[in-house]
Amino acid sequence: MLKDALGAWRGSEEEITRLIEADPVNPDAWHSRAGIRSASGDLAGALEDLTMAIKLGLRFRERITAWGNRGLIRCQTGDYEGAIEDFSAVIEARPRKSIMKAALVQRALAKEKFGDREGSAADRRLARILSPEMNKQTTKK
Repeated sequence: MLKDALGAWRGSEEEITRLIEADPVNPDAWHSRAGIRSASGDLAGALEDLTMAIKLGLRFRERITAWGNRGLIRCQTGDYEGAIEDFSAVIEARPRKSIMKAALVQRALAKEKFGDREGSAADRRLARILSPEMNKQTTKK
């Protein structure tokens, strides 16, 4: 098992599970296993691992990624309210503009699926403000 330059563990699910068993308060290991589980289609397991990683206290960058990934999985599983909460957490953390824009777009999609068309439209407007390219594409039509 290896640790990459960003501090994430790389290995099989079994290897990372052993690492978690040896050190259950290691948020990076939970975050890494969530990625493996998500890639293999175990969305419930990935959600549990992301929730634990966030609870244990990831660094800023990894926490933003965990909220975003958990929000995407929640959308896939139909938990739009939970997805809105996760994308809102990303937005409230004020990451760089491109990530903020992506979180606004994803939250708009979740709000639309949840039935909040007004909230969805507001998020799309905010995303356009953050992205001059989106404004140019919209006005050219």
